[in-house]
Amino acid sequence: MAHRLRSENLGFAGTAPVRLVFAAEVSAPPDVVYRALADDVEGWPRWFTAVTAAVPVAAGAGREVRLRGGIVFRETVIATEPGERYAYRIDSTNAPGPRALVEEWRLTPAGSGTRVRWTFAADGSPLFRFTLRRARGLVGRSFRDAVRSLDRRLSAAPA
Repeated sequence: MAHRLRSENLGFAGTAPVRLVFAAEVSAPPDVVYRALADDVEGWPRWFTAVTAAVPVAAGAGREVRLRGGIVFRETVIATEPGERYAYRIDSTNAPGPRALVEEWRLTPAGSGTRVRWTFAADGSPLFRFTLRRARGLVGRSFRDAVRSLDRRLSAAPA
């Protein structure tokens, strides 16, 4: 059963009790990476293997994302800065433990490509926070694998 999470703004990405921050580089320019994140929501499962389905909702102001294991997030987009930032908060989920979640994707030029920095900001029950901290390595690996896959996908796309 889904439960509502606390509604947080973008500032939460810098102040959350648990912040997992990862970075990697892709060869595509920031505007191309941004379009893959923000405009091609339905394409996320093709490069982020933890995601089994993603669909825009509320005329693109939100998303519904399904993860492996049956977890569902209903999200509201809170920042869209083409070529620079894409962020959203999770409004509801069927996952036990979280009280507030915000994810921020920051894009900065890096040589001829893009540095992608992902912040997963969270608050929740003590068990949830403990588990999330312990899972840092797994979450980081999932992020790095996703960004490598996204890089391959964008490199193979016609110009």
